[in-house]
Amino acid sequence: MHEKEISCCFTGHRAEKLPWKSNELSPDCLALKERIADTVESVYRAGLRHFICGMATGCDMYFCEAVIALRSEHDEITLEAAIPWEKQSSAWSPALKQRYNRLVESCDYYTLVQTQYSPDCFMRRNRYMVDSSSLLIAAYNGQQGGTMSTLLYAMRQGLEIIELSI
Repeated sequence: MHEKEISCCFTGHRAEKLPWKSNELSPDCLALKERIADTVESVYRAGLRHFICGMATGCDMYFCEAVIALRSEHDEITLEAAIPWEKQSSAWSPALKQRYNRLVESCDYYTLVQTQYSPDCFMRRNRYMVDSSSLLIAAYNGQQGGTMSTLLYAMRQGLEIIELSI
């Protein structure tokens, strides 16, 4: 377990809620990935060393990949996968499952929030991440849902928040 003071978590929309859906070659998607990478580097320079990712499709995967890239230059960075339930990726396409498995294997460790699915497992995962961090990076477009709920919870918990508008 890492100290909250040096830990950062991330929230962002899944691919289906993004304007470009799963087209990661879209200029807007590439620009967001660059902003995420720049923000991760910025918070690293500010002293954060532990990064927690919820491992969903879309923005979570962009964040995870940005941390892995930065960690290749700074070996004191640790990356934790916060997995809401054991079979999170079971209904995903083979390509997405393969990406997910590669990313989880690239993390320093993972935290399994619960083994079985329940309607609140994603909320429990999000609260675990916020409760373990001092800073939240949010890629957010104003839509209601899990990202908004996580952002509001982080505000109530007094986390520093960096919001990246989509």
